[in-house]
Amino acid sequence: MPPGCWLFYWVHQNFNDVKPMNFPPISRRFFVKQGALAFAAIGAGALFGPAYLRASVLAAEPRRTAGGRRVLVCVFQRGAADGMSMVAPFGDPDYYRLRSDIALAAPTRKAGATGVLDLGAGFGLHPALGSLHELYGAGELAVVHACGNPLATRSHFEAQDMMELGTDRNKNLPSGWLNRLITACPEDAAHRTALSAVALTSQLPRSLYGPEEAIAIADIARFGVAGGAPEVQSAGGAGMMGGGTRGNAATSFAEIYENAVGDALHGAGQDGFAAIDLLRKVKPGNYRPAAGAKYPNGNFGRSMRQVAQLIKAEVGLEIAFVEIGGWDTHANQGNATGALAARLTEFGNGLAALHRDLGAKMSDVLILTMSEFGRTARQNGNRGTDHGHGTAFFALGGAVKGGKVLGAWPGLAPDKLYEGRDLAITTDYRNFFAEACVRHMEVRTGALANVFPKFSAQPDNFPGYLRS
Repeated sequence: MPPGCWLFYWVHQNFNDVKPMNFPPISRRFFVKQGALAFAAIGAGALFGPAYLRASVLAAEPRRTAGGRRVLVCVFQRGAADGMSMVAPFGDPDYYRLRSDIALAAPTRKAGATGVLDLGAGFGLHPALGSLHELYGAGELAVVHACGNPLATRSHFEAQDMMELGTDRNKNLPSGWLNRLITACPEDAAHRTALSAVALTSQLPRSLYGPEEAIAIADIARFGVAGGAPEVQSAGGAGMMGGGTRGNAATSFAEIYENAVGDALHGAGQDGFAAIDLLRKVKPGNYRPAAGAKYPNGNFGRSMRQVAQLIKAEVGLEIAFVEIGGWDTHANQGNATGALAARLTEFGNGLAALHRDLGAKMSDVLILTMSEFGRTARQNGNRGTDHGHGTAFFALGGAVKGGKVLGAWPGLAPDKLYEGRDLAITTDYRNFFAEACVRHMEVRTGALANVFPKFSAQPDNFPGYLRS
């Protein structure tokens, strides 16, 4: 059997042994394009084993040409972030009754650095998010409070799936809302490049799953590029091979692929290698953030830095997806200091660094933050919070009508709590997303029904964080 055919046969057989996790069946075309790209990106040694299945690398074909494109950056706070600590309702008298140990102090002189940063209207930003306070004052950060999925589930995995699918309860949709957004954008498909939709994650998130292609790159510095020349990890993982064009491993596989598969699938293989060619422009090893921007250490800071690199390199990026975990604060949550404060510091500094790094380019960039649900209004016996309902979402960008906490505040009185325990939801998360689709990504209002099936997203119900 020719080498390329043997490769296809081996991965096809192993894919059949993997449970689908509620995803639609993987097509032959999906494997051909993504398999070719993964081989070229990570090398033959990494391909033959479970790591390949865990880190599927997908190719994209965006709609817009370089220069002046709009970019949507979605940041998922996985683990249910406590919106009432991120943006504390210190003006609600029931807040302190419910959280005697973990409530944040009001912004008074006596509280000093332990008090919240005043946002007006009885709300305050957690002091660990101080890097975002200036952006709020400048009108480039808006908060939408009491936001989320109105149909409750207290399961992290179910809630994340539904939010990424863009639904309230249907977990069997074959595509995610960001993938359907790509379809709904009015730009000519002929203008796509291979890096339109990129997740800076080890595997593709459900929000980008679907017929429109997207790519998952955990670290662009290891994705076949360095110093301006494509590099491919060697089979043993000990070194990198580079050159003026594609690395030898990528070139060799391209030749095997073309000879073994034939002309019928010629274009599919070339689409995969197009991502590697585009990534030559990014030059991750030489990158220096602008304006003194300092990204936090760790995966989140690295991902945000690489979003900036992709935007500045003008490789056709339209949608970027980043995630940050660690929000499941059942015990010892803390208030102005503690475990949650440390997480918020990393989160806020990462957002602020991207904003500073991009500078004037932020006029075309919108950052949305989201979490699957919030935390209980009342602290538990371990000075933490359990799985709740409503939370706070952020919108950051040059076109944001910021400096406001948006959304109707439902209150924390006993008769106002959802199921007697949680912050109620007054803004459906799909209206939060839909506003970005229409006013930033230029989706026609009539096409929203395709992005959010069985939901009537209308401009009158948008939170109002973007200029019309």
